[in-house]
Amino acid sequence: MNDDDYSATELGSHWFERPTPEATPDRVEGEVLRFGPGVTAAALRRAENGPTMVEIWHGTLPGVPAPRPARSRRPWRYAFAAVVLVAVLVFLAWRQYGPGVAVRDVTVTVTAPGQALGCDGTANVVGLVRTDGRPGTLTYRWERSDGTRSGVLHEKLARGQKEASLRLLWTFHGPGTHRAVARLVITSPSPHSSAATFTYDCG
Repeated sequence: MNDDDYSATELGSHWFERPTPEATPDRVEGEVLRFGPGVTAAALRRAENGPTMVEIWHGTLPGVPAPRPARSRRPWRYAFAAVVLVAVLVFLAWRQYGPGVAVRDVTVTVTAPGQALGCDGTANVVGLVRTDGRPGTLTYRWERSDGTRSGVLHEKLARGQKEASLRLLWTFHGPGTHRAVARLVITSPSPHSSAATFTYDCG
């Protein structure tokens, strides 16, 4: 090709595009301010004379107090009810599994004390056990002056029962005079004892 015959050709306008001016919106309602990575260019321009990038990022704009974390009052609302419930449960557990019956005192009496028991008579011996009213079981035995004693006996007490009457029937036969002693021995929940004396007289 001959260089003298070469000439530059003008490119048509369809080979390149000029920057299109940014379209102006017909109407703008307020301003958009985004926080974090999505900060807009408009917000960055305002940051030069307004809030800093750190303030925009963290949302702490001048004159606007930082939001405080909301404090939930719901746990305190049920605190009193929880305390009452725990107190009731402790009281019920104490009544159910707490200390059992406690014996206050024991006395033993015989029917018609001071009078002699006649021939072939039966003495009605009564032991009165006073307690604190708690539920539980008494363990006891009777001992007689003739050298005999009962086996181990039990008396169950209900809640609120503050007295228990324990009876011994002692029968005599034949002629003679005998000074008799009946003793009540409490072995549990704590040791106690009491005795009564009477006379058998058959002449």
